[in-house]
Amino acid sequence: MINYFKDVLGGFYSLLAGMAVTIRYFVKPIVTVQYPRHKIEMTPRYRGYPQLIIDPETHTHRCIACEMCSRICPSQLITLDGTKFPGEKQKRATKYIHEHQYCSLCGLCTEVCPTDALEYSKEYRLAGYRREDAVIDHLVLLQHRQYAVGLPVTPIPTEAEIAAAIAEEAAAKEAKAKAAEKAKAKEAPAEEVKK
Repeated sequence: MINYFKDVLGGFYSLLAGMAVTIRYFVKPIVTVQYPRHKIEMTPRYRGYPQLIIDPETHTHRCIACEMCSRICPSQLITLDGTKFPGEKQKRATKYIHEHQYCSLCGLCTEVCPTDALEYSKEYRLAGYRREDAVIDHLVLLQHRQYAVGLPVTPIPTEAEIAAAIAEEAAAKEAKAKAAEKAKAKEAPAEEVKK
């Protein structure tokens, strides 16, 4: 009979100890988040995938297609092409692909960029069903971000537009050279008449 009461008291004590733990955690703040319904605020140092920064002056990216990021990347996962368009001083990126599934988030691409065109995103929803879901086209992503904040969307030039722009610039240079040559030819006879 004494063992029975010992067992009852032992069970009651363990019940109180368990309820004390439950009550202690019941008054603490909630840590878990009901994910699809509630979004969590990311810390300032969180590193998502690298993304192009929207320049506040031009409302487009600052990438000059110098390929420093693709050269320094230890995983060799950045594919970048660029073209110098007529009327612009520097090259502009026409293709910027980032294969995020291999990215080690080392930060070398953001540090080496001479124009500070890259930053880490705060995006944490990076899961996908296919391998292609981890391949990020930064220019398309930039268009989506521009549209979301109400800025004019920067068109991505096609190969034909790039070729036409290069041909147009070459034709303009050739016409300018011919005009300078004609002006020089007109000045030469005028100088001979004066002598």
